[in-house]
Amino acid sequence: MSEDWTGHRLEVELGNPGHGGFCVARHEGRVIFVRHGLPGEKVVALVTEDRGGSFCRADAVEIVTPSADRIEPLCPISGPGGAGCCDYAHASLDAGRAMKASVVAEQLRRIAGVELDVVVEELPGTGRGVGWRSRVRLAVDPAGRPGFHRYRSVDIETFLACPQIDPSAYAGLSERSWQPGAEVQVVLDADGVRHVVEIAPAKVSRTGRRSPGRRGATARRAASSGTRAERIVIGSGRPVERVGDREWHLAATGFWQAHRGAAEAYSQLVGEWAQACAGDNVWDLYGGVGVFAAALADQVGVTGRVDSVEFSKRAVEDGTTALADVPQVHLHAARVERALHDLPTPEVVVLDPPRTGAGREVVDTVVAAGPQRIVHIGCDPASFARDIALFRAGGYRLEQVRAFDAFPLTHHVESLALLTR
Repeated sequence: MSEDWTGHRLEVELGNPGHGGFCVARHEGRVIFVRHGLPGEKVVALVTEDRGGSFCRADAVEIVTPSADRIEPLCPISGPGGAGCCDYAHASLDAGRAMKASVVAEQLRRIAGVELDVVVEELPGTGRGVGWRSRVRLAVDPAGRPGFHRYRSVDIETFLACPQIDPSAYAGLSERSWQPGAEVQVVLDADGVRHVVEIAPAKVSRTGRRSPGRRGATARRAASSGTRAERIVIGSGRPVERVGDREWHLAATGFWQAHRGAAEAYSQLVGEWAQACAGDNVWDLYGGVGVFAAALADQVGVTGRVDSVEFSKRAVEDGTTALADVPQVHLHAARVERALHDLPTPEVVVLDPPRTGAGREVVDTVVAAGPQRIVHIGCDPASFARDIALFRAGGYRLEQVRAFDAFPLTHHVESLALLTR
């Protein structure tokens, strides 16, 4: 077993970016995942986590030879030892997008067997990379103070200064006392109205409370995603959002794209790639409140049908209200895996699965349904590539991939693929 390097300071040269917000370095035959650096830089890396084996994790705490792409960090709380929010805050926007493009291309090559040049595009409303976010969820520490989780830690940074969202989102929050262990959802909606909702602490099982390993983490995630009491503190709790000339009133704690320009941009691209015809049947899977369903409905017309499947009953209710004037859209509150066998055979399928991806069961069912065109959306390059690999194994061709900088200042990226047969 290798020596534990935790706490060691190592001078290393940084290589390519890796999936997860770090650059890869090597020292004495081991791999080091170094955050807060840039490719080509020589840095002093402080090892923050070493569980043995072939790799460890570190922060760049001193920049010996800086990259020309390095800027003064735009986020004051995300550096070494800080919050996990803005891991690319020290990189120019162009450099950050180039790193994300490299990661997406590498995942597609390694997992899906696809050699592709990827360009990460800017979304409207990004500006210089700050103030683009419309919603943020804060954790609450044991003293009742809201803030951001530190990287890979249960500790919370209570200085509310992450610049992804307009500073007005934080006004007065630190002066209030919140329930320890709760979360605070803040939304600045399309009209600039602020909504603040306190979400009660998750009821974690004994396994989740006591186990530090994978079983405990799984139990804690399950508890966090379960039904929890909500208390509206500011606003109505029903933000207004718009795509084109259509308006949605939805729950503040429900899903909507974080970047202000994302929903409109993705909706336009989905419509462009879907190319559904009048009278077609279309599946909109993991459909949320029906943003894509609205665009697809215009293509299939009143003689066609769009079936949108979404697990959240509340999202389906909000979508049904927003699309009440579009009878060809049918929203189903169900797990995608269970709903597909009862839907009419589609000509087009659109999927926007969670970060873990659609997975083999869903992909195999879609492939068996035989649509001519599939539009697949993914917010994690690895799971996106795994799903693409499954579709290709099922006989589909990867026609196009476009990637968007939907999360400036961070390593996260949104990718969209068009597949045909």
